[in-house]
Amino acid sequence: MARAKNNLWNRYKYKINGVVILLAGYFLYTTLFPQFPDTWAAKKVGQFEVTPMPYNLDAPYFHDGVYTKDFFLMFNEGDVNSIKQAYLTIGEKALPLETLAAEDHGILHGSEHGQEVHGLAPKELTSNHRVWLTIQTWQGEILLTSWPLPQSLLSNSY
Repeated sequence: MARAKNNLWNRYKYKINGVVILLAGYFLYTTLFPQFPDTWAAKKVGQFEVTPMPYNLDAPYFHDGVYTKDFFLMFNEGDVNSIKQAYLTIGEKALPLETLAAEDHGILHGSEHGQEVHGLAPKELTSNHRVWLTIQTWQGEILLTSWPLPQSLLSNSY
């Protein structure tokens, strides 16, 4: 008859397996029911009405050599197929379209149901910063709008 060795692994291996199974259930639940911050006020810009929503209230993160903040944009009015290119940035003023078009950072992508963007952002967010949305239509029209940063986003910045 074999005897199990009374070591640390043999004493706790069933409890560790139970914890792993519970964690898998927790991660499945949080994936199926994610919590997002509130949407911001919708703004009308040209033929579009846009409602932004940050994916979280965390500070901007370093991605591909630049600091970015992720947003989801809902186009309540207007046809997104009439947009040639659109960018979202955070800063004191909007960047020129030529500067934005030189790189692929901050460009909107998605479908008519929603657009996602890794918006260009400074490392630290301040109350002087705004979220800028720059849209160029296929007719060459350039549309610009902005939103102030809410206090909930500023309080979690570095």
